[in-house]
Amino acid sequence: MTAPVFVVDSLEGVGPGSVIDVTGPEGRHAVSVRRLQPGEHVVVTDGRGRGAAGVVRSAAGKDHLVVEPFEFPVEAEPSPRITVVQALPKGDRGELAVETMTETGVDAIVPWAASRCITQWKGERGLKALGKWRATAREAGKQSRRLRFPDVADAATSKQVAQLLAKADFAAVLHEDRDYPSEPLATAQLPAEGEIVLVVGPEGGVAPEELALFGEAGAKAYRLGRTVLRTSTAGTAAAALLLGRTGRWS
Repeated sequence: MTAPVFVVDSLEGVGPGSVIDVTGPEGRHAVSVRRLQPGEHVVVTDGRGRGAAGVVRSAAGKDHLVVEPFEFPVEAEPSPRITVVQALPKGDRGELAVETMTETGVDAIVPWAASRCITQWKGERGLKALGKWRATAREAGKQSRRLRFPDVADAATSKQVAQLLAKADFAAVLHEDRDYPSEPLATAQLPAEGEIVLVVGPEGGVAPEELALFGEAGAKAYRLGRTVLRTSTAGTAAAALLLGRTGRWS
């Protein structure tokens, strides 16, 4: 088993001879839930690409872990960078999508209020849902032993998504419709570096006016295979394909 990961706000100034205090909810999980003991190996990260691997020096009270690091790994900025624009699913399937995309290796997730989404984020309910997505990305990043967690943006409108697509080096909309031409994502010409932006529509599909808007921004329609995936799993499947084809999984 690889060492468990815990998150701190900053690793600025941490180096040989330093000690790291892990407190608050992370410290409580380490001390009271995991019951870590002196000498056990752990990894501490800021979630922005920096890490500190070391051993537990002491565990005090219910929420105070002291770590003595001896290695300082850095997870470089990925290239090409993969952003998934995820239409809002029903219920907790949004958190499922965020969790599996984070575990797979997606670099950024943009919640999208598509016109055919049954779920709409408004007011306090929207802020709470966004908070759940961000917390899920953080926990999944720890679970999958990442040092650089995915960014989860504020919810975007279709116009904002189009602006994001227009800046991408490769822009794709997952869409399967007999009356609308699409190409296999498995054979698409992908950039060796830069930004890849992938749009995953809602259960009801991407509306024609949204397809037209995204097409004007330079995005083409692509399909994964013969089966139709749910919106909560399509992004993960597509991201895995892209990570393999771009060499990031090599």
